[in-house]
Amino acid sequence: MNDVPEFAASAALASVWRWMPHTGSTNEDLSVLARASDSADAPDFTVFATDDQRAGRGRLGRDWVNHAGGSLAASVLIRPRTPSGRALSPTSWGWYPLLAGLAMTRALAGLLPRAQDARLKWPNDVLIETPDGTRKVCGILCELVTDASGEVVVVVGSGINLTLTRDELPVETATSLHLVGASATDVDTVLSSYLAELRRVTRVFEAAEGDAVASGLRDDVIHECDTLGRRVRVDLPDGSELMGTAESLDSEGQLVVALDSPANRAGERISVSSGDVTHVRVV
Repeated sequence: MNDVPEFAASAALASVWRWMPHTGSTNEDLSVLARASDSADAPDFTVFATDDQRAGRGRLGRDWVNHAGGSLAASVLIRPRTPSGRALSPTSWGWYPLLAGLAMTRALAGLLPRAQDARLKWPNDVLIETPDGTRKVCGILCELVTDASGEVVVVVGSGINLTLTRDELPVETATSLHLVGASATDVDTVLSSYLAELRRVTRVFEAAEGDAVASGLRDDVIHECDTLGRRVRVDLPDGSELMGTAESLDSEGQLVVALDSPANRAGERISVSSGDVTHVRVV
């Protein structure tokens, strides 16, 4: 499955490459393989991809709508290890969605008429600035999986709108590479650009033993993050809501928010590890 000529650049970057004409979910397929395998059968940087994903999932169990042939779904298996072979601390795992987002932002920036129009939204979306406002072009979903040997691995899934027309977009706030005039919208160019960036940033992260601050990757993510400096609403997993200003990222990749509500917590700063973040327009 590693010699599909139309995907030569992407296949060359993967340790194992599998292109599927269609599937339910690349994340689910790769997770199933990981659970049943060890590093010999599912090595680091195993990649599953398709342009026809029929049962994709977003964060918090939401459906990921995919238009056959117009979007790319790709999942990458990462085995987080230091250069000496030691496993990374679990406190570093929260950085993988942000590292994937950084890699995707950089990859797509290289295809846009204006590189600065590609921006990262904490924790896992890539946005593009358009004349009609900021639009989502990519979503990322990372999942932790325990393999057959007991090792915890990360499955990094991404969904990218490639050639969707305005009528085919899943929501009004989305866009596609085609609609923003990207220089390339084919699977191999887009995916290979992303895989090259993802391999680079994850290697830097692992060489620093999972220390995003020492490696400089925290600063890189902050530089690309469109969420910071904005007033935000955070919908937490327990159903509660917070309002405030997104100020920074802490050493574990959590979003630091200076609260302005509820009133009894105004001025307090909290670190948010998960939740839905909405950029609130100031009028």
